[in-house]
Amino acid sequence: MPKNGNTAIKIFADGACSGNPGKGGYAAIIKYGDKVKKITGCSHHTTNNRMELTAIIEALRTIKSPCHIHIFTDSNYVVRGMNEWIMKWEKNGWKNSSKKPVANRELWEELLRLSSNHNITWNWIRGHDGNPENELCDRLAKEAMSKCNK
Repeated sequence: MPKNGNTAIKIFADGACSGNPGKGGYAAIIKYGDKVKKITGCSHHTTNNRMELTAIIEALRTIKSPCHIHIFTDSNYVVRGMNEWIMKWEKNGWKNSSKKPVANRELWEELLRLSSNHNITWNWIRGHDGNPENELCDRLAKEAMSKCNK
Protein backbone atom coordinates (compact mmCIF):
# COMPACT_ATOMS: atom_id res chain seq x y z
CA MET A 1 0.00 0.00 0.00
CA PRO A 2 1.01 3.66 -0.34
CA LYS A 3 4.04 5.24 1.19
CA ASN A 4 2.78 8.82 1.19
CA GLY A 5 -0.08 10.63 2.87
CA ASN A 6 -1.31 12.29 -0.33
CA THR A 7 -2.51 9.06 -1.92
CA ALA A 8 -6.24 8.39 -1.99
CA ILE A 9 -7.46 4.87 -1.32
CA LYS A 10 -11.02 3.65 -1.76
CA ILE A 11 -12.46 1.01 0.54
CA PHE A 12 -15.79 -0.65 -0.16
CA ALA A 13 -17.12 -2.80 2.67
CA ASP A 14 -20.13 -4.92 3.56
CA GLY A 15 -21.24 -7.44 6.14
CA ALA A 16 -23.82 -10.21 6.10
CA CYS A 17 -25.50 -12.28 8.79
CA SER A 18 -27.81 -15.29 8.77
CA GLY A 19 -29.90 -14.72 11.85
CA ASN A 20 -29.10 -11.74 13.99
CA PRO A 21 -27.21 -13.00 15.91
CA GLY A 22 -26.06 -15.89 13.80
CA LYS A 23 -23.36 -16.91 11.38
CA GLY A 24 -21.87 -13.92 9.57
CA GLY A 25 -19.42 -12.86 6.92
CA TYR A 26 -17.69 -9.69 5.85
CA ALA A 27 -15.89 -8.40 2.79
CA ALA A 28 -13.87 -5.36 1.80
CA ILE A 29 -12.40 -4.23 -1.48
CA ILE A 30 -9.41 -1.90 -1.27
CA LYS A 31 -8.59 0.09 -4.40
CA TYR A 32 -5.35 1.98 -4.79
CA GLY A 33 -4.72 3.18 -8.34
CA ASP A 34 -4.99 0.09 -10.52
CA LYS A 35 -4.35 -2.26 -7.58
CA VAL A 36 -7.26 -4.12 -5.96
CA LYS A 37 -7.18 -6.22 -2.80
CA LYS A 38 -10.13 -8.25 -1.49
CA ILE A 39 -10.52 -9.25 2.15
CA THR A 40 -13.12 -11.66 3.51
CA GLY A 41 -13.80 -13.48 6.74
CA CYS A 42 -16.51 -14.90 8.94
CA SER A 43 -17.69 -15.54 12.46
CA HIS A 44 -19.84 -18.37 13.76
CA HIS A 45 -21.88 -16.22 16.15
CA THR A 46 -22.20 -12.52 15.37
CA THR A 47 -24.50 -9.72 14.23
CA ASN A 48 -24.79 -7.83 10.98
CA ASN A 49 -23.52 -4.62 12.62
CA ARG A 50 -20.42 -6.42 13.93
CA MET A 51 -19.67 -7.75 10.43
CA GLU A 52 -20.12 -4.26 8.91
CA LEU A 53 -17.60 -2.85 11.40
CA THR A 54 -15.21 -5.79 11.05
CA ALA A 55 -15.02 -5.41 7.27
CA ILE A 56 -13.72 -1.85 7.61
CA ILE A 57 -11.44 -2.66 10.54
CA GLU A 58 -9.78 -5.48 8.59
CA ALA A 59 -9.37 -3.27 5.53
CA LEU A 60 -7.77 -0.48 7.60
CA ARG A 61 -5.37 -2.97 9.19
CA THR A 62 -3.80 -3.52 5.76
CA ILE A 63 -2.91 0.17 5.33
CA LYS A 64 0.39 0.89 7.04
CA SER A 65 1.03 4.54 6.10
CA PRO A 66 -1.16 7.62 6.68
CA CYS A 67 -3.44 8.14 3.69
CA HIS A 68 -6.52 9.90 2.49
CA ILE A 69 -9.18 7.19 2.41
CA HIS A 70 -12.70 7.19 1.01
CA ILE A 71 -14.79 4.50 2.70
CA PHE A 72 -18.00 3.41 1.03
CA THR A 73 -20.56 1.29 2.87
CA ASP A 74 -24.28 0.69 2.77
CA SER A 75 -24.32 0.69 6.58
CA ASN A 76 -25.86 3.86 8.02
CA TYR A 77 -24.84 2.44 11.41
CA VAL A 78 -21.15 2.73 10.50
CA VAL A 79 -21.33 6.06 8.65
CA ARG A 80 -23.46 7.80 11.26
CA GLY A 81 -21.41 6.19 14.02
CA MET A 82 -18.18 7.66 12.68
CA ASN A 83 -19.59 10.99 11.44
CA GLU A 84 -22.05 11.79 14.24
CA TRP A 85 -22.00 9.54 17.29
CA ILE A 86 -18.52 8.30 18.20
CA MET A 87 -17.13 11.50 19.71
CA LYS A 88 -20.28 11.88 21.84
CA TRP A 89 -20.03 8.26 22.98
CA GLU A 90 -16.40 8.69 23.95
CA LYS A 91 -17.12 11.97 25.76
CA ASN A 92 -20.03 10.34 27.64
CA GLY A 93 -18.03 7.33 28.83
CA TRP A 94 -19.20 5.09 25.98
CA LYS A 95 -22.88 5.58 26.80
CA ASN A 96 -25.41 6.22 24.06
CA SER A 97 -28.14 8.87 24.09
CA SER A 98 -30.28 6.54 26.24
CA LYS A 99 -27.44 6.37 28.82
CA LYS A 100 -26.90 2.69 27.99
CA PRO A 101 -23.54 1.13 27.07
CA VAL A 102 -22.68 1.49 23.38
CA ALA A 103 -23.11 -1.82 21.54
CA ASN A 104 -19.93 -3.19 19.95
CA ARG A 105 -17.77 -0.77 21.92
CA GLU A 106 -14.57 -2.76 21.39
CA LEU A 107 -15.05 -2.63 17.62
CA TRP A 108 -15.81 1.10 17.66
CA GLU A 109 -12.70 1.72 19.76
CA GLU A 110 -10.58 -0.32 17.35
CA LEU A 111 -12.08 1.48 14.36
CA LEU A 112 -11.36 4.84 16.00
CA ARG A 113 -7.77 3.78 16.75
CA LEU A 114 -7.13 2.52 13.22
CA SER A 115 -8.66 5.57 11.58
CA SER A 116 -6.77 8.11 13.72
CA ASN A 117 -3.69 8.22 11.45
CA HIS A 118 -5.69 8.71 8.27
CA ASN A 119 -7.84 11.38 6.69
CA ILE A 120 -11.05 9.41 6.15
CA THR A 121 -14.21 10.38 4.32
CA TRP A 122 -17.15 8.17 5.33
CA ASN A 123 -19.65 7.67 2.50
CA TRP A 124 -23.02 5.96 2.62
CA ILE A 125 -24.15 4.27 -0.58
CA ARG A 126 -27.51 2.64 -1.16
CA GLY A 127 -27.19 -1.13 -1.00
CA HIS A 128 -28.44 -3.33 -3.84
CA ASP A 129 -28.57 -0.29 -6.10
CA GLY A 130 -26.12 -1.33 -8.80
CA ASN A 131 -22.84 -0.03 -7.36
CA PRO A 132 -20.42 -2.69 -8.71
CA GLU A 133 -18.09 -2.73 -5.71
CA ASN A 134 -20.95 -2.78 -3.20
CA GLU A 135 -22.62 -5.62 -5.07
CA LEU A 136 -19.35 -7.56 -5.13
CA CYS A 137 -18.76 -6.96 -1.41
CA ASP A 138 -22.26 -8.21 -0.69
CA ARG A 139 -21.62 -11.42 -2.68
CA LEU A 140 -18.20 -11.95 -1.09
CA ALA A 141 -19.57 -11.44 2.43
CA LYS A 142 -22.36 -13.96 1.79
CA GLU A 143 -19.86 -16.45 0.33
CA ALA A 144 -17.60 -16.04 3.37
CA MET A 145 -20.60 -16.60 5.64
CA SER A 146 -21.64 -19.74 3.77
CA LYS A 147 -18.11 -21.20 4.02
CA CYS A 148 -17.81 -20.42 7.73
CA ASN A 149 -18.64 -23.95 8.91
CA LYS A 150 -16.57 -25.71 6.26
